[in-house]
Amino acid sequence: MTRSARRSRRLLQVTGVAAAALLALSACSSSSDSSSSPKSDSSASTASTGSSAAKLSGTVTVFAAASLKESFTTLGQEFEKQHPGTKVSFNFGGSDTLAASITSGAPADVFAAASPKTMAIVTDKNDAAGTPATFVRNQLEIATLPGNPDKVASLKDLTKSGLKVVLCDKTVPCGAAAQKALEASNLKLTPVSYEQDVKSALTKVELKEADAAVVYKTDVKAAGDKVQGVEFPESAKAVNDYPIVQLKDAPNAEAAKAFIALVQSDEGRKVLTEAGFLQP
Repeated sequence: MTRSARRSRRLLQVTGVAAAALLALSACSSSSDSSSSPKSDSSASTASTGSSAAKLSGTVTVFAAASLKESFTTLGQEFEKQHPGTKVSFNFGGSDTLAASITSGAPADVFAAASPKTMAIVTDKNDAAGTPATFVRNQLEIATLPGNPDKVASLKDLTKSGLKVVLCDKTVPCGAAAQKALEASNLKLTPVSYEQDVKSALTKVELKEADAAVVYKTDVKAAGDKVQGVEFPESAKAVNDYPIVQLKDAPNAEAAKAFIALVQSDEGRKVLTEAGFLQP
């Protein structure tokens, strides 16, 4: 073989080796890209999970005054619609009873009371997270049987002999407000029963077990044609402020904040105003 032929053969061998090396490098690079691709997907998945974790979920438990039942139920449904995966669980009742349950350790996220006095039961025990905020006010009204057969036209008329009148217990906000209105009018009234919350007092009239009851305007409105409402001027001297607060040991603190925000939003105010509540 000539020297020139040997040189050409060597050059071809070198070129072949270089090409093989280039192919190997390319394969490595491709392998590296392919392995980085799942890494990228993993990061996206993690980010998605993080975003998902930031969403509200689980149950938010709200302890609320009985007079808030209709409006809060509506807001609870709206909350669940806005935050899929959440559930609002309500415990409606007399504010004093609810407050006592909270201070005794009942698990709850939010407390909405019908008076600052009953809210103080919770705050005095340091069971609230932050300062309660007044979100609505409520005024008293007399609920009579449909058609007002006893012709009740004033608070004084409730003192008529033979008239069966029901009041909320004095420890309940609606009962305390009724007593305040009676005292402002220098009237004394002995009811046939004291009820533990405003809904119970109203039910007595709805079932015709009483002729009249002193309840809130919102309750008369919610009852529709089951009762008839009679306004009285003394009620202006006994308007109740309704405070709301997140509880200190709230099991679902983030959802609690979001529910309170909904109550205080324009949408929340609209629902509450339509129910008959007064703005603070």
